[in-house]
Amino acid sequence: MARKILVVDDETKILQMIADFLTNEGFQVLMAVDGQEALRIVEMESPDLMVLDIMLPEQSGWEVCRQVRINSDLPIIMLTARSDEIDKLLGLELGADDYITKPFSLRELTARIRAVLRRYEKKEPDGSEQLKFGSLVLDAARFEAWLDGRPLSLTPTEFKIIYLLAENPGQVFSRLQILEKVYGEAYEGYERSIDTHVSNIRKKIEPDTSHSTYIGTVYGIGYKFIGTRE
Repeated sequence: MARKILVVDDETKILQMIADFLTNEGFQVLMAVDGQEALRIVEMESPDLMVLDIMLPEQSGWEVCRQVRINSDLPIIMLTARSDEIDKLLGLELGADDYITKPFSLRELTARIRAVLRRYEKKEPDGSEQLKFGSLVLDAARFEAWLDGRPLSLTPTEFKIIYLLAENPGQVFSRLQILEKVYGEAYEGYERSIDTHVSNIRKKIEPDTSHSTYIGTVYGIGYKFIGTRE
Protein backbone atom coordinates (compact mmCIF):
# COMPACT_ATOMS: atom_id res chain seq x y z
CA MET A 1 0.00 0.00 0.00
CA ALA A 2 1.30 3.45 -0.93
CA ARG A 3 2.50 5.63 1.93
CA LYS A 4 0.35 8.70 2.55
CA ILE A 5 2.27 11.98 2.57
CA LEU A 6 0.60 15.19 3.71
CA VAL A 7 2.14 18.28 2.10
CA VAL A 8 1.32 21.64 3.69
CA ASP A 9 2.24 24.84 1.84
CA ASP A 10 0.27 28.01 1.09
CA GLU A 11 2.10 28.50 -2.22
CA THR A 12 -0.19 26.49 -4.46
CA LYS A 13 2.25 26.16 -7.37
CA ILE A 14 4.92 24.68 -5.09
CA LEU A 15 2.30 22.50 -3.38
CA GLN A 16 1.11 21.04 -6.68
CA MET A 17 4.63 20.56 -7.98
CA ILE A 18 5.61 18.57 -4.87
CA ALA A 19 2.37 16.58 -5.00
CA ASP A 20 2.82 15.64 -8.67
CA PHE A 21 6.42 14.54 -8.14
CA LEU A 22 5.65 12.45 -5.05
CA THR A 23 2.68 10.85 -6.80
CA ASN A 24 4.98 9.80 -9.64
CA GLU A 25 7.32 8.35 -6.99
CA GLY A 26 4.53 6.06 -5.78
CA PHE A 27 3.21 7.99 -2.79
CA GLN A 28 -0.39 8.88 -2.07
CA VAL A 29 -0.41 12.64 -1.54
CA LEU A 30 -2.73 14.72 0.63
CA MET A 31 -2.59 18.52 0.38
CA ALA A 32 -3.34 21.43 2.71
CA VAL A 33 -2.79 25.18 2.32
CA ASP A 34 -3.06 26.20 5.99
CA GLY A 35 -2.56 24.88 9.50
CA GLN A 36 -6.19 24.20 10.37
CA GLU A 37 -6.72 22.12 7.24
CA ALA A 38 -3.49 20.25 7.97
CA LEU A 39 -4.55 19.41 11.53
CA ARG A 40 -7.92 18.19 10.27
CA ILE A 41 -6.27 15.91 7.71
CA VAL A 42 -3.86 14.55 10.33
CA GLU A 43 -6.83 13.61 12.51
CA MET A 44 -9.07 12.23 9.77
CA GLU A 45 -6.62 10.62 7.32
CA SER A 46 -3.71 9.44 9.51
CA PRO A 47 -0.91 10.22 7.03
CA ASP A 48 2.43 8.43 7.30
CA LEU A 49 4.47 11.64 7.12
CA MET A 50 3.90 15.40 6.88
CA VAL A 51 5.96 17.88 4.86
CA LEU A 52 5.23 21.18 6.61
CA ASP A 53 6.10 24.71 5.50
CA ILE A 54 7.02 27.06 8.35
CA MET A 55 5.53 30.20 6.78
CA LEU A 56 1.77 29.56 6.76
CA PRO A 57 -1.04 32.12 7.05
CA GLU A 58 -2.65 32.64 10.48
CA GLN A 59 -1.06 29.57 12.07
CA SER A 60 2.67 28.97 11.56
CA GLY A 61 4.21 25.62 10.76
CA TRP A 62 5.88 25.74 14.17
CA GLU A 63 2.48 25.94 15.88
CA VAL A 64 1.10 23.12 13.73
CA CYS A 65 4.12 20.98 14.63
CA ARG A 66 3.65 21.74 18.32
CA GLN A 67 -0.04 20.78 18.23
CA VAL A 68 0.61 17.56 16.32
CA ARG A 69 3.29 16.53 18.81
CA ILE A 70 0.86 16.75 21.75
CA ASN A 71 -0.81 13.49 20.73
CA SER A 72 1.13 12.05 17.81
CA ASP A 73 4.60 10.93 16.73
CA LEU A 74 3.76 11.58 13.07
CA PRO A 75 7.03 12.07 11.16
CA ILE A 76 7.45 15.74 10.20
CA ILE A 77 9.82 17.38 7.73
CA MET A 78 9.87 21.18 7.96
CA LEU A 79 10.28 23.41 4.91
CA THR A 80 11.91 26.78 5.46
CA ALA A 81 12.76 29.61 3.09
CA ARG A 82 15.50 30.77 5.46
CA SER A 83 18.78 29.07 6.23
CA ASP A 84 19.02 30.55 9.74
CA GLU A 85 20.21 28.01 12.28
CA ILE A 86 17.59 29.20 14.79
CA ASP A 87 14.77 28.11 12.44
CA LYS A 88 16.25 24.63 12.17
CA LEU A 89 16.87 24.28 15.89
CA LEU A 90 13.40 25.54 16.80
CA GLY A 91 11.80 23.03 14.46
CA LEU A 92 13.79 20.18 15.98
CA GLU A 93 13.06 21.45 19.48
CA LEU A 94 9.33 21.30 18.71
CA GLY A 95 9.67 17.72 17.56
CA ALA A 96 10.30 17.88 13.81
CA ASP A 97 12.37 15.02 12.42
CA ASP A 98 14.13 16.84 9.62
CA TYR A 99 14.22 20.13 7.75
CA ILE A 100 14.95 21.23 4.22
CA THR A 101 15.69 24.74 2.97
CA LYS A 102 13.99 26.30 -0.04
CA PRO A 103 14.80 26.19 -2.88
CA PHE A 104 15.34 22.45 -2.88
CA SER A 105 15.57 19.56 -5.31
CA LEU A 106 12.45 17.41 -5.48
CA ARG A 107 14.70 14.37 -5.56
CA GLU A 108 16.39 15.53 -2.37
CA LEU A 109 13.00 16.00 -0.69
CA THR A 110 11.95 12.52 -1.78
CA ALA A 111 15.19 11.06 -0.42
CA ARG A 112 14.62 12.82 2.90
CA ILE A 113 11.05 11.49 3.05
CA ARG A 114 12.20 7.94 2.44
CA ALA A 115 14.99 8.29 5.02
CA VAL A 116 12.63 9.55 7.72
CA LEU A 117 10.09 6.83 6.95
CA ARG A 118 12.83 4.21 7.29
CA ARG A 119 13.76 5.60 10.70
CA TYR A 120 10.15 5.29 11.82
CA GLU A 121 9.92 1.66 10.84
CA LYS A 122 9.95 -0.13 14.17
CA LYS A 123 13.07 -2.12 13.55
CA GLU A 124 14.86 -3.22 16.66
CA PRO A 125 18.15 -1.51 17.41
CA ASP A 126 21.20 -3.77 17.48
CA GLY A 127 20.35 -6.41 20.02
CA SER A 128 16.81 -7.06 21.30
CA GLU A 129 17.23 -7.19 25.03
CA GLN A 130 15.73 -5.02 27.71
CA LEU A 131 18.22 -2.62 29.28
CA LYS A 132 17.72 -1.52 32.88
CA PHE A 133 19.44 1.38 34.60
CA GLY A 134 17.80 1.87 37.97
CA SER A 135 14.32 3.24 37.32
CA LEU A 136 14.98 3.64 33.58
CA VAL A 137 14.04 0.69 31.34
CA LEU A 138 14.62 0.50 27.58
CA ASP A 139 12.92 -2.30 25.64
CA ALA A 140 14.21 -2.70 22.07
CA ALA A 141 11.75 -5.43 21.13
CA ARG A 142 8.79 -3.20 21.98
CA PHE A 143 10.53 0.08 21.09
CA GLU A 144 9.38 1.45 24.43
CA ALA A 145 10.93 3.11 27.47
CA TRP A 146 9.78 3.58 31.06
CA LEU A 147 10.93 5.72 33.95
CA ASP A 148 9.71 4.83 37.45
CA GLY A 149 7.17 2.54 35.79
CA ARG A 150 5.79 5.39 33.69
CA PRO A 151 5.94 5.08 29.88
CA LEU A 152 8.03 7.74 28.16
CA SER A 153 6.88 9.49 25.00
CA LEU A 154 10.13 9.16 23.07
CA THR A 155 10.06 9.57 19.31
CA PRO A 156 11.68 6.72 17.33
CA THR A 157 14.73 8.90 16.68
CA GLU A 158 15.05 9.74 20.38
CA PHE A 159 14.68 6.08 21.34
CA LYS A 160 17.38 5.01 18.90
CA ILE A 161 19.77 7.64 20.22
CA ILE A 162 19.37 6.70 23.89
CA TYR A 163 19.44 2.97 23.11
CA LEU A 164 22.64 3.37 21.12
CA LEU A 165 24.29 5.14 24.04
CA ALA A 166 22.83 2.80 26.69
CA GLU A 167 24.05 -0.31 24.85
CA ASN A 168 27.58 1.04 25.19
CA PRO A 169 27.86 2.62 28.67
CA GLY A 170 30.87 4.87 29.00
CA GLN A 171 31.69 4.83 25.29
CA VAL A 172 31.94 8.29 23.79
CA PHE A 173 30.09 8.85 20.52
CA SER A 174 30.70 11.90 18.38
CA ARG A 175 27.69 13.71 16.96
CA LEU A 176 28.60 12.45 13.49
CA GLN A 177 28.80 8.85 14.72
CA ILE A 178 25.35 9.17 16.29
CA LEU A 179 23.92 10.64 13.09
CA GLU A 180 25.31 7.83 10.97
CA LYS A 181 24.30 5.02 13.33
CA VAL A 182 20.80 6.31 14.08
CA TYR A 183 19.95 7.48 10.56
CA GLY A 184 21.51 4.41 8.97
CA GLU A 185 23.48 6.40 6.43
CA ALA A 186 25.86 9.33 6.08
CA TYR A 187 23.35 12.08 6.70
CA GLU A 188 23.57 15.41 4.97
CA GLY A 189 22.13 17.31 7.86
CA TYR A 190 24.21 19.07 10.46
CA GLU A 191 25.53 17.68 13.69
CA ARG A 192 23.91 20.27 15.94
CA SER A 193 20.58 18.50 15.42
CA ILE A 194 21.87 15.76 17.74
CA ASP A 195 22.24 18.35 20.51
CA THR A 196 18.55 19.21 20.16
CA HIS A 197 17.47 15.56 20.24
CA VAL A 198 19.61 14.89 23.32
CA SER A 199 18.16 17.97 25.01
CA ASN A 200 14.65 16.66 24.36
CA ILE A 201 15.59 13.21 25.69
CA ARG A 202 17.05 14.73 28.87
CA LYS A 203 13.85 16.65 29.54
CA LYS A 204 11.98 13.35 29.48
CA ILE A 205 14.36 11.12 31.46
CA GLU A 206 16.46 13.30 33.75
CA PRO A 207 15.03 14.06 37.22
CA ASP A 208 17.16 17.21 37.22
CA THR A 209 18.20 18.47 33.78
CA SER A 210 20.96 20.56 35.33
CA HIS A 211 22.64 17.36 36.55
CA SER A 212 22.91 14.47 34.09
CA THR A 213 22.05 11.08 35.55
CA TYR A 214 22.06 9.13 32.28
CA ILE A 215 23.54 11.07 29.36
CA GLY A 216 26.83 12.87 29.83
CA THR A 217 28.29 15.53 27.56
CA VAL A 218 31.90 15.14 26.46
CA TYR A 219 32.70 18.70 25.49
CA GLY A 220 34.08 19.15 22.01
CA ILE A 221 33.28 15.55 21.08
CA GLY A 222 29.76 14.30 21.79
CA TYR A 223 27.92 12.17 24.34
CA LYS A 224 28.17 9.04 26.45
CA PHE A 225 25.82 7.04 28.67
CA ILE A 226 26.78 7.27 32.33
CA GLY A 227 24.09 5.20 34.02
CA THR A 228 24.91 1.91 35.77
CA ARG A 229 23.36 -1.12 34.09
CA GLU A 230 21.65 -3.72 36.25
